[in-house]
Amino acid sequence: MPHHGNEEEHASEPVSSSDNRKIDPETGDVRGQQNDAGTPAAEESAAGGQAGPAGDASEGDALAQAEAILNEAGAEGDNPAVDVVAELRNDLLRLQAEYVNYRRRVERDRDVARDQAVIGVINSLMPVLDDIDAARQHGDLAEGPFAAIAGKFENALRTYELTRIDEVGVAFDPNIHEALMQQPSADVQADSVSQILRVGYRKGERVLRAAQVIVAVPE
Repeated sequence: MPHHGNEEEHASEPVSSSDNRKIDPETGDVRGQQNDAGTPAAEESAAGGQAGPAGDASEGDALAQAEAILNEAGAEGDNPAVDVVAELRNDLLRLQAEYVNYRRRVERDRDVARDQAVIGVINSLMPVLDDIDAARQHGDLAEGPFAAIAGKFENALRTYELTRIDEVGVAFDPNIHEALMQQPSADVQADSVSQILRVGYRKGERVLRAAQVIVAVPE
């Protein structure tokens, strides 16, 4: 078959079938470029986007860290770091003691406020207690539903440490007794309570109302 043209000219123009695969027909960029180290650019970019290792979390509270620094620094008195850390540690201990005292004071004030509220309620109910005593002395609460209600009411108040001051024959005590009358008696050697005119009450050791009494005195 005859050849047309210069055969050497055709042989000097090699055509590579891989050129079309290396050249992007849309952008004209060379596909699969490599960097100087022979690593594809895409792999290098992906490797550069990885995050570094996470930092370690802090360990221990401030007081433990301060003690650790003191132990590492040793007993060198001229080391300013030791003096600063020791001062900070003392400040932490002082703050802790102040917080403990504050919490105790708050709890004590809360207990006092609760007792004051209970005492206020009991004082407002004392006229009811006096009416119950008067009805019981007249025999109106010997039995029946009202007697049961009165008993439940008094028992409910006892749960708040309410006690009656109504003993006779005991020594007269001005802290819990209010003497309204004195009667000479040959049967006593010292002033003593001979009769209760009005019952007194106290909550725990605190006297809410002194008992009004008649005092028997020696002749």
